[in-house]
Amino acid sequence: MLKQRVITALVLLAILLPALFYPSFVPFAVVTLVMMAAAAWEWGRLNGLGGGGSIGLGAACVVLCGLGWAAGWLHQPLPWLWLVGGAAWVLGGAALLRVGVAGWPQLPRGLRVAGGVLALWMAWLAVAQARVVGVNFLLSVLTLVWAADIFAYFAGRAFGLRFTRNKLAPSISPGKSWEGVWGGMLGVLVLAAAWTAADGAWQASVPSLYSRLAAQGVWLLVVGALFMAAMSVVGDLVESLIKRSAGVKDSSGLLPGHGGVLDRIDALLPTLPLAMMLSHFASA
Repeated sequence: MLKQRVITALVLLAILLPALFYPSFVPFAVVTLVMMAAAAWEWGRLNGLGGGGSIGLGAACVVLCGLGWAAGWLHQPLPWLWLVGGAAWVLGGAALLRVGVAGWPQLPRGLRVAGGVLALWMAWLAVAQARVVGVNFLLSVLTLVWAADIFAYFAGRAFGLRFTRNKLAPSISPGKSWEGVWGGMLGVLVLAAAWTAADGAWQASVPSLYSRLAAQGVWLLVVGALFMAAMSVVGDLVESLIKRSAGVKDSSGLLPGHGGVLDRIDALLPTLPLAMMLSHFASA
């Protein structure tokens, strides 16, 4: 299993890194569009659409993203789109976690399917627009989620249930603890401070998300980083809830050793549009 995970990770890096650092944003936008189409296909399967319906959902995701690209949205500020999308994630995520695994199938299938495709479409617009802004900005958003996940894992292993008696969401993701969440938030704060300092020391031509927030005050940097870390947990829990409802361990087997595409991007779905929202209003 470990060998399989390493091979898959190396293949993904061999595709993503050249696309990320290519002078034009186009290769990265295309690669991530393919990933979102695959995630939409997985979303269809998780919601019982069958083979043909799931492929159609992937195609619909490509069309939506293509229309946004053709309309020039990757180069336009979209503050109200990010605000609406962010609010939907905050309110919708809280509602889903409240109703739990049993409540997900009670929602109309059309609503579930459309909501998933819209979330993927918005995440693609956000990640592609972030690449247009600059690599430093995009990496600061991506690494925030990775840092939250890594620090949460080690903090949960080291301190899980030492300070609290209850798991974070035992019926959805039994392995997650509140100590892990706090550790993830602490890790994100450390990353934010270090990245902001590095931007200043190296005079980054494209400010990171952290530097944009810090320019409005340290308080906004702290609040924004903690909020993003919390929403990355929400994205992870929502996908776990849906997989439990569907009775599967992984969203698919597209990435050997890693599960599916949704398993790798679940925490990014809410944080990408929220990062664009915070960046816009911090720079306004």
